[in-house]
Order: sequence, then C-alpha cells, then structure tokens
Amino acid sequence: MYNIGAAAEAAELPVKTVRYYADIDLVTPSERSQAGYRQYGEAEVKKLIFVRRSRTFGFSVDECRELLSLYQDRNRESRQVKQIALQRIEEIEHKMAELQTLHDELAHLAETCRGDSRPDCPIIKSFSA
Repeated sequence: MYNIGAAAEAAELPVKTVRYYADIDLVTPSERSQAGYRQYGEAEVKKLIFVRRSRTFGFSVDECRELLSLYQDRNRESRQVKQIALQRIEEIEHKMAELQTLHDELAHLAETCRGDSRPDCPIIKSFSA
C-alpha cells in the first residue's frame, strides 16, 4: 500500500493532482487507513500513471475517464481506443495549423519592423488595429 505522497511520487504527479483525481472519482484510493488517510494499491498507482500519460497527450479529464474505462475493460475493442486517439490527432493537427499561422504572421511582422530607435513599429500597429 502507498500513502498519497508515495503514490504521487510513484506516478510522478503532485499530491494535489492525486487528491483532485480522487475527489472527482477518476482514480480513487483502494482504501483508507484507520486514521482516514488515503491508501493506494499497485493497481491505483498504475491507473494514476495511465492518466498522467494520457494527460501528457492532451486528453481532457473526461477523455481520460473514458480511456481509463477502456483500459480496465478486458472485452474492449481496440477500434474504440483508436477512434479516440484519431480524434485527438485531428485536434492536435488543427492546433498545429493555428500555431503555424500565428508564427507566420508574427514572423512577417518582426521582419517588417526596422527595430531601430524610431517609434514606428508594424508589430504595435498590427496589435492595435
């Protein structure tokens, strides 16, 4: 059994995050000590690691809940997991396109700015338009 601090350390998460996941019933402790402290078993620590990794890929808490449910379901169909992953890839690609557009616009503005001692600046002018 792990106390919350040890479980958080094993999962490489802040204690506050582990507590939050318990409060929202995402990953709950397997039991409580007689003093009322949360205790986590190996299975719960593995779930915490699973959620941390899922969050690293940008999945929302609700998506993590769905993925965690599939993780625990031995009768799952891999197509369900793949569909969730493909949807996330699409969201990432959309965000990448947005970031590329912002990059290109800002690079153009920086290129057109003389960067000298004069007050005229196309970057400021663009932001204030």
